[in-house]
Formats: sequence, C-alpha cells, structure tokens
Amino acid sequence: MILGRREFLPLAAGTAALLALPAVASAQSYPTRPVHIIVGFAAGGPNDTVSRLLGQWLSERLGQQFVIENRTGAGGNIGTEAVVRAAPDGYTLLLVTSVNAVNATLYNNLNYNFIRDIAPVAAIMRVPNVMVVNPSVPAKTVPEFIAYAKANAGKINMATSGNGTTTHISGELFKLMTGVDLVPVAYRGGGPALIDLIAGQTQVMFEPTIATVEYVKAAKLRALAVTSAKRSDLLPDVPTVGEFVAGYEASQWYGIGAPKGTPADVIAKLNSEINAALVDPKLKARFADLGGELMPMTPAELGKLIADETEKWGKVVRSANLRPE
Repeated sequence: MILGRREFLPLAAGTAALLALPAVASAQSYPTRPVHIIVGFAAGGPNDTVSRLLGQWLSERLGQQFVIENRTGAGGNIGTEAVVRAAPDGYTLLLVTSVNAVNATLYNNLNYNFIRDIAPVAAIMRVPNVMVVNPSVPAKTVPEFIAYAKANAGKINMATSGNGTTTHISGELFKLMTGVDLVPVAYRGGGPALIDLIAGQTQVMFEPTIATVEYVKAAKLRALAVTSAKRSDLLPDVPTVGEFVAGYEASQWYGIGAPKGTPADVIAKLNSEINAALVDPKLKARFADLGGELMPMTPAELGKLIADETEKWGKVVRSANLRPE
C-alpha cells in the first residue's frame, strides 16, 4: 500500500514519538536497579566518608541502593579506569576528586584521558587544608614562617600523606609561590605523617582541617593558615594563606562523574538530585562536620573546574618534577 502525504505525516510523527520514548523514560524511571559509586581510595578515609553520606541520601531519595565500591591502587587511577571502561548507562559512577586533576600530569602512562573519558555530573564540596607546624617552630604567622624557612633553606622537613596527594601539592604550590626550600617527606597516609609532625620529626604539613583541628585546639600543633580562598568555619580565627601570598588557593574537592556517553537526561537527573542533597539541612550539617564548603554546580561548571584544576596542578607537578611513588 502506498501512503499519501496526509497519511504519511501523522504516521511518521507517531513513529518519532515512539522512538523518543525510551530516552524520556530513562530519566523518569532511573534508577531501576542499584547504582555503584566507585571510590578509588580505601574505606574509612574522607573520600569514602563523603561518598557514603551522599550515597545513603540518594538511596533514600530515589528508592534504589547507591552502593559504594572501593577500588584502591595507583593513586585512585584503578578506580577511575574501571569507570572509564564501564557501560555508560548511569549505573556506574565515580567519586571525582582533586587527585584526578593532579594525576593527569603526575602519571604519563595512563590508559585514559580524564577530561575526555569522564563526563562531569555534579560537584559536592571543597575541604581546605591547614598549614600546621610543630610548636618548636618559632614562626607564629605565614610571613614569619617564610622568613624562617629562607633562613634555614633545605633544613625544614615538610610531611605529606604521599607523593602527589593534596597535602603534598599544597606544599609544593606554597614553595613555588614563596620561593622557600622545604624538604618533602612522604608517608603512607595522613595519620603516620601527623604522628611524626607532632613528635617533631618533621616541622610543617598542609593537612585537611578535619584531621588537624583537635591537635590545634590541644596546642599539639600550631595553625598558621588555611589553604582555601576564604577562612574555614572550623578555624574561624585562622587566616588564609592567600591573605599573605596573593593568589594562593589549594583545597581537596569532590564531585561525581560518569563514563563518557552516559545519557544527558540521566546526568541531568543526577545533577538535580545531588544539588538537592546539598541543601538538605541534615546532610549539610554532616558535611560541615568534615570542614567542607558545599558547591552545587551544573555539569558544565564542574567540567570547567576540572579543566582549570588540571591545568593549575599540571604546572605545579612539572615545576616540582614530581613522579608517582
């Protein structure tokens, strides 16, 4: 049977509508089964805590389990690559962190390109580090520390939680912008590094606020400044490094990513739900306890943050000639 123009047009329109139904339904019904959030770091740390808080909220909100899966190794690269290789259907997500921006330059043999292969979904929060010193260090302010470090070039040990970590690159950025010569001492995690800092084996460290605030209050460590652009609510009387070193900013940030090719409507729904989580009073309070500053963003805004941070930390990695452990 040959259809005339009048019969063909309604039929074509109806067929197009039917073809569009799966795409519409994907966002309306998503998720219909458990969603896995891959975390490239061990359970119990801040990355794990952030993802579990968000995952629990999304599970309750959307009626499907958001399962946190820790895939550790290679500075978070093993977990990232697992998501890059996963089906782009919204059921495998990645906890994206500032470490991903560092790794893009730190590792020269990655099997993926983070900016190209991971689609930004939503940002969660920033957590600043604190520049803390052992009380034996005579400096009480950042300018005093800079003067002391220049007078003792190459003699001050800077503890880090590992090569290329935020505690390390925060210090390397400080060195680059002030011209001081600090000796990095890498530990396998922030806990052992803090123990030696308190004992006086090292003299300075750039460690997250949540890990240092109690030691500062107990006078076991002296806080000189926080590394964020504005002061931290956990340590409101402590200035920022940027108040003395113009343009300095360094913080750990968290977000959610998905494999490239994940449907735009699924990404949009996840972005909307995660941004809703960030204004929930109970969840806001939990994140505040971690010293975090919430940062709701669109996927495009998160993409720009990732690109900007990758460029910024790439310069630091190359300047300091950093290599993975």
